[in-house]
Amino acid sequence: MKKETVCVHGAGDYGFDDPTGAVCVPIYQSATFKHKGLNKSTGFDYSRLSNPTRLAVEKTVAALEGGAGASAFSTGMAAISALCEIFSPGDGIVASHDLYGGAIRLFRNISQKNGLTVDFADTSDLDAVRAAIKPNTRAVFIETPTNPMMLVSDVEAIAKIAKPLGILTIVDNTFLTPYFFKPLSLGADIVVHSGTKFLCGHNDTLAGFLASATAELAEKFITVEKTTGACLSPFDSFLVLRGIKTLGLRMERGQQNAFEIAKFLSAHPRVKKVYYAGLESNGGYEILKRQAEGFGCMISFEVDSVETVERVLGGVKLIAFAESLGGAETLVTYPAVQTHADVPKNERDARGINDRLLRLSVGIENAGDLIEDLAAALGR
Repeated sequence: MKKETVCVHGAGDYGFDDPTGAVCVPIYQSATFKHKGLNKSTGFDYSRLSNPTRLAVEKTVAALEGGAGASAFSTGMAAISALCEIFSPGDGIVASHDLYGGAIRLFRNISQKNGLTVDFADTSDLDAVRAAIKPNTRAVFIETPTNPMMLVSDVEAIAKIAKPLGILTIVDNTFLTPYFFKPLSLGADIVVHSGTKFLCGHNDTLAGFLASATAELAEKFITVEKTTGACLSPFDSFLVLRGIKTLGLRMERGQQNAFEIAKFLSAHPRVKKVYYAGLESNGGYEILKRQAEGFGCMISFEVDSVETVERVLGGVKLIAFAESLGGAETLVTYPAVQTHADVPKNERDARGINDRLLRLSVGIENAGDLIEDLAAALGR
């Protein structure tokens, strides 16, 4: 099936029967499941181990990513935490230096405490990736485009560097989603999602996913999922399944709006720099043009002063000043005090995450209305 059809109809065979003929996968809101007798299981025993609604969304995400399997977690951060459980003390990870602040906090405060070493590098620079790899490196963790500077990494090239060394290539695909980008097809081993964002798409639930290229990796995450217990609830699984049905429509409309807004911002006198993967001026434009089917809905832009930042955040009416992304509604975020507040200021400044940078998650509203709102807030 094509991706648009998988979004609407899911993976098809979920491995269980529903006798009602329900068009939507039901919410199996049950903690436990009865057996017909000894050694006679329905395939479900206890919802921490597996639940029909969660299984349906896991199979759908795996089908969209082209993976051997997927595991669903309570949040995107729970998914990354579970990912770290397949490594041992002394193992090393090379991670994109421009990374979601919550992931940086996890790596520095939790992973390193547990014996992992994490080295941050510019993964959009292949020489920097090669230089960061050490004898103990077991994985390269990539965001592409990165949050919030929209740096693009060549996943195929990094996988070719990593695989002969026995190093896993892990890609956070939250921004582009499998509708636009399929890292596993380029040689990546694991894909991470904050399902809260574009997969769900309605700003009404939290979720995380790990999709694996091989059955062996998928089985490892099933073991972590059922052992640590941070699995996705039946109701939240239902909400993500519902959201995925319109993923294609939302991504296409959001991207269309993003192009229009990026053009508007690029011409505005108070805007000094626009970071959008779909602009030819973006350093990774040609890579995404070759490897992906779209550029996404995320834009960052630097304005001329902190006063302009305050004017925008206090002046937008239609666009919400809120910390998240990927919903139907357009949101504006201030990375320096929200998503990256725990990153030391000198590091933020070095990466361009200064006090004049704003990030937009472009929604599905009318592009003209969004531009009018931004124009009024920016002023002249």
